[in-house]
Amino acid sequence: MTSDEWQPPGAPIVILTALELEYQAVRAHLTEAGLHRHRAGTRFETGRLGPGGARVALALVGKGNHPAAVLAERAIAEFDPSAVIFAGIAGALRPDVGLGDIVVASHVYAYHGGTSRDDGFKARPRVWEISHECDQVAHHVDRVGAWARRLPPGGPRPQVHFGPIAAGEVVQDSAISAQAQWVRQTYNDALAIEMEAAGVAQAAHLNRSLPAVVVRGISDRADGTKAVTDGANWRQVAAASAALFAVALAEELAHEESARTGHRSGTDRKTPMGGTVRNIATGNAHVGVQAGTVHGGIHLTQPYQGSGPGAGAAS
Repeated sequence: MTSDEWQPPGAPIVILTALELEYQAVRAHLTEAGLHRHRAGTRFETGRLGPGGARVALALVGKGNHPAAVLAERAIAEFDPSAVIFAGIAGALRPDVGLGDIVVASHVYAYHGGTSRDDGFKARPRVWEISHECDQVAHHVDRVGAWARRLPPGGPRPQVHFGPIAAGEVVQDSAISAQAQWVRQTYNDALAIEMEAAGVAQAAHLNRSLPAVVVRGISDRADGTKAVTDGANWRQVAAASAALFAVALAEELAHEESARTGHRSGTDRKTPMGGTVRNIATGNAHVGVQAGTVHGGIHLTQPYQGSGPGAGAAS
């Protein structure tokens, strides 16, 4: 089905991914799928998360914060969504975050910002904080646990962690390199590291502080063992886990938006995310933070469709 005219009865949820395997993990939950062509060449797939479920627009943005920011901005302008979710894989920075686990970003560090001085590099990151209500919804989705019933039977349930995510412009695959040590020292509370969340968060912030949630499945430990974990299919497992949680979150955010607004257009939201500024990171950091809307119960309709060998397993 091809659908170049997007005219939903209510504001959709935009879901973005960086890699094809992440895209396919989300797409497995899409019904009534249709192609939406952007005039600049970007292709979105639109549809629902199960029969009568939340309307979504799905896009592949590629690697890096810059393309993620540009295509997030494009998606927001095109669909006027009620929220943006970025779903995909990441490397763990803490030993208590296991392979296959899920990290929902409490805030995102754009960790490459800084200033170079005679006494060393001083961090000056941008930081975007999840809205209070989106944070409440994500915790509720985890607490109720209905999303996990879609996991393949017999495997352990991935643990969901809430905490900071570091977003930069390099693939970190070392625990001892100068950058790895600097990241772990300066952003010692970060649970995971990846390459797109800062771009998506900035695009959402510049669009009337649109609610944005980053959901990452852990595919490696960012410690030099990436080839081993990739060979053991942890990328597929992590992508499938992140997609499951992101889909459940999208359903709930859409359900709450519909209940509160009566399918009012996203441009008519009366409770947009507000902005505050506070210092969070170490190393003489200067931080900007965002906050916002949405809360509620849980509404799941689409049965699980796995992605990759051993999808849903975790350590």
